[in-house]
Amino acid sequence: MAVRNALLVGLALAAVPVQAADAPLADSAAASRDVPTLSSVTVQGRTEAVLPAYAGGQVATGGRVGLLGDKDFMETPFSTVSYTEEFIQNRQARDISDVIAATDPTVFNSGVAGQNLESFSIRGFASNIGDVTVGGLAGMAPYYRSSPEMFERIEVLKGPSALLNGMPPKGSVGGAVNLVPKRAGDDPLLRLTTTYMSDSEFGGHIDMGRRFGENKQFGIRVNGVYRDGESAVRDQKKKVQLASVGMDWRAERVRLSADLYHSKERVDGPTRGITLAPGLELPAPPSPDTLLNPSWAFNDVKDQGAMLRGEFDINERWMAYAAAGTSRTDFASQSSAVAQVFNSAGDYRTNLGDVSDKVKRKSGEVGVQGQFQTGPVGHRLAMNVTHYKEDYQLNARRGVLSKDWVTNLYDPVWGPRPSLFNPQPINRSETRLTSYGLADTLSFADERVQLTLGLRRQNVVTESFHGVTGKRMGQRYDQSATTPAAALLIKATDELSVYANYIEGLSQGAIAPTTALNAGEVFAPFKTRQKEVGLKFDLGQFAHTVSLFEIKRPSSYLDPASAIFSFGGEQRNRGIEWTFFGSSMENVRLMGGIAYIDAKMTQTAGGVNQGRQATGIPKWQAKAGVEWDTPWARGLTLTANATTVSRQYINADNSLAAPGRTLFDVGARYAATVAGRPVTVRASVLNLTNKAYWAKPHYTSLGLGAPRTFMLSASMDF
Repeated sequence: MAVRNALLVGLALAAVPVQAADAPLADSAAASRDVPTLSSVTVQGRTEAVLPAYAGGQVATGGRVGLLGDKDFMETPFSTVSYTEEFIQNRQARDISDVIAATDPTVFNSGVAGQNLESFSIRGFASNIGDVTVGGLAGMAPYYRSSPEMFERIEVLKGPSALLNGMPPKGSVGGAVNLVPKRAGDDPLLRLTTTYMSDSEFGGHIDMGRRFGENKQFGIRVNGVYRDGESAVRDQKKKVQLASVGMDWRAERVRLSADLYHSKERVDGPTRGITLAPGLELPAPPSPDTLLNPSWAFNDVKDQGAMLRGEFDINERWMAYAAAGTSRTDFASQSSAVAQVFNSAGDYRTNLGDVSDKVKRKSGEVGVQGQFQTGPVGHRLAMNVTHYKEDYQLNARRGVLSKDWVTNLYDPVWGPRPSLFNPQPINRSETRLTSYGLADTLSFADERVQLTLGLRRQNVVTESFHGVTGKRMGQRYDQSATTPAAALLIKATDELSVYANYIEGLSQGAIAPTTALNAGEVFAPFKTRQKEVGLKFDLGQFAHTVSLFEIKRPSSYLDPASAIFSFGGEQRNRGIEWTFFGSSMENVRLMGGIAYIDAKMTQTAGGVNQGRQATGIPKWQAKAGVEWDTPWARGLTLTANATTVSRQYINADNSLAAPGRTLFDVGARYAATVAGRPVTVRASVLNLTNKAYWAKPHYTSLGLGAPRTFMLSASMDF
């Protein structure tokens, strides 16, 4: 694997072993690890998913590592995983969380259905879905939820990544998620997929791809999606629409691409969650298909985006690139603003809030990648400049009902829908992020030792304005910070890599409030610091990663004794994770792992709750997914998934916790040829035992996990 792309992968070029036309790609990738040199190679221009699939086809052999470009996973000094289009299809995924949280024990998802946004954590820190990138560009993914049909890879880099990607707009530090748009393959594609999800959600997906020109230099890939109907949660309805176009043009030294998309999602009966009045014990969960919000409440979101990218090979060793994009989101919602259980019988009161917001984003980057030699030391240099601008307008109104509505967890009853939807202007904010990054990977001993050193200078500017008058609210924030990083990778053998890294994350600082003695003091972006060591084993068909990490993230508070506002708080996450993927034996594919995360509040205001476990984060999480191609029925594959998590505290003093849980999914798919056309039928049952459980949703303390859900799809290629 290392030999295959050692010289070219960072330069927008890839060395592809010459093989028989019918040789499986995964097998050829595995076999190449046993060959010390390549006798014959074909050099081709890079596409946006240059690295092939690993054995089993569920993940790629590598992916994009921000500023460093595409890297083989065995030559990446960080913990990464890149999910393939095949895995996304076989999961029958409805959003990004369905993919990244399926088998990775370091990614935690509450399982609460019908939230207005995707919510997950990586390595014990909440990740904002607004920080997901598309082709490396910040702010270009749909703002609240991404239906994955227009992407061919979903890449996850675990841990902070300020050097690699710049500061995320929303400040996520636990990990970075990048979406790779689909591109037309050399072979024409026309695939129609019909879908069903319980209780009565039906849909369809059309995927078309063609290449044109004497050398197939121009390609176009079109995806269209429509789903509509009632979900497995009683009286909750969802409608999803998506249209996307991906175009690319490739020549000997130039590659250009453009991506356009338009998406809509409507949820009637969304889930926001509940809280508990002080002193109450955790109630027993109601039936898992219970809707705790009125069925006439809603979330309505529209997204659209456009991106351009160009790459130019200056010579055999240097490549320059530039990318730019723009996106817009319009969101409207009427849902539970405050819902609190106030007695042991499960009675709770709620009121509704009207919210609408508009988000306009522009994003761009320019950079160069190249390599050169200084004596016995090789260098792979990467430099880039990134810029992001966001204009956010918030309108909201709380207390839609004339008085709080009172109902019961176990038999919720709702009155008529309010006749008026009337959110009021609150504020408008502008955010501008500009950064300059530089990294050099030095290689020694025939590239078996690689040391990456880098710096990024980040500037953050934010301003807020009154929603009605347009006057500035508070001070203008204009601060900068420099984040260094260092990473070492040693390829001890062709099968074993040892790595270590120190890398930082950045989140926007704050301005001390008027109630503080240091009112008006402006704090620079605060740094989250990670130290990590790990091992990567590549056994040809089956791979493992074992890593130990410590991440320290500051937080702000107003000291109750001194009345000084500062970033003196800290959450420290220490963990160990083991993950695996590939084909452990013939006709069997495995993915999963075990993670332990000790997420402690190590510094708090006045020492209150110091040493406690952070809320919403389980200490233990284990996941396993298996696929088995049955020997008695050609084309039939049986699948199963198991997820177990330990308890998650729902309050800061750790007096209340949602119990741990174990969930099982089962499924099957059958691939055959009908009338000369390839057909694949997939069926899955999620939460097989229909387990009722509490989990911590994005906004509140408690939400109901999704009930047993049936999924069915059928695809045919024409």
